[in-house]
Amino acid sequence: MPVHLSPPDPALLHPVAGLRLGTAMAGIRKVNRRDLVVFVLDEGAAAAGVFTSNRFCAAPVQLCRDHLAGTGGGGVRALVINTGNANAGTGADGLARARRTCEALAAQLRIEPRQVLPFSTGVIMEVLPVERIEAGLPKALAALRPADGAAWAEAAEGIMTTDTVPKAASRRLEIGGKPVHVSGISKGAGMIRPDMATMLGFVATDAAIAPELLRPLLKEAADRSFNRITIDGDMSTNDSLILMATQRAGHTPITSLESAEGRALREAVGAVAEQLAQAIVRDGEGATKFITVHVQGGRSVQECRLAAYAVAHSPLVKTAFFASDPNLGRILAAVGYAGITDLDQGLIDLYLDDVHVVRAGGRHPEYREEMGQRVMKQSEITIRVDLRRGAAEALVWTCDLSHDYVSINADYRS
Repeated sequence: MPVHLSPPDPALLHPVAGLRLGTAMAGIRKVNRRDLVVFVLDEGAAAAGVFTSNRFCAAPVQLCRDHLAGTGGGGVRALVINTGNANAGTGADGLARARRTCEALAAQLRIEPRQVLPFSTGVIMEVLPVERIEAGLPKALAALRPADGAAWAEAAEGIMTTDTVPKAASRRLEIGGKPVHVSGISKGAGMIRPDMATMLGFVATDAAIAPELLRPLLKEAADRSFNRITIDGDMSTNDSLILMATQRAGHTPITSLESAEGRALREAVGAVAEQLAQAIVRDGEGATKFITVHVQGGRSVQECRLAAYAVAHSPLVKTAFFASDPNLGRILAAVGYAGITDLDQGLIDLYLDDVHVVRAGGRHPEYREEMGQRVMKQSEITIRVDLRRGAAEALVWTCDLSHDYVSINADYRS
């Protein structure tokens, strides 16, 4: 079961004018489940994307990058997402099938194929059944509806793979006296690590904003959210995060992210991305605990991130948390091998929530194991490491590693 995560309430998901959503059951890998989702944007919308840094990236990732570069993000009119098959590790044939998917949707919508962005998630190194996608597209288009709360909830369900619950988030703000909405969905439960940290995310706003500002706005939001999560340290071939702006809110367009209006939109987009990213960790495959790793007192953010990810990726740390075993020396060991070459262990403090476990590199004289065990039994825990060598800090969100994680991934293709 996910950690304090429930399916989204459609009543709490705000509509985004200028966007329609449709889903269908195409039977891509399994029958009787939504596995094909289509986004259709009104003319005049703009889009930007950030993608996996895995050099063995999937065919749809390659094609998305090309289409965004070719249109400048200002000509994107549709997105098509399939689950059940990643179309990764499929070579030239995979690229041809991804192009064929774009061509099929473009023909239905009477737009250019380069105006379509394709996304796939699922099993790697299997041939994409593009014929099933082509057959399912008319059903998805027939189901198109304005992007209201119910449509967002259905789309969130339609992009799931090993997720146990759909993931969606929404915010409302005012710009120039006009209501502005930001809504989004994500999927992911395993093969999750940053840059990007299999995961897909789609966020849309009706804000009016200069198209060239979308990429820096999205990059900032990703760094605040999806680039701070890890479940198992495995970077997907398909990670993609897209931000769409339909320009329909009716306020004066935002031309600077440093303006009051720009800052308000940055906060809303970042908050939606952060909620979606944390939902992925809360629904991590087999997760029973949501863990925040906070490293402070570093000389740079980079060295704080090194230490935080060393702790968050450690199988020994993660299994100790699953067992509620306060074997906290494993945390110190991970900090020690993180790659901070001149680290002074005699300065380090370690806290488990409110419990001071380590002081100046050694066990705190007042620490008792039952104090650590009390915290370890919680479903939400914060690990705080103070390097005491500077003012920088970094946050990472992760989960424990359970028996179910092994079972889920051992049975993934069956």
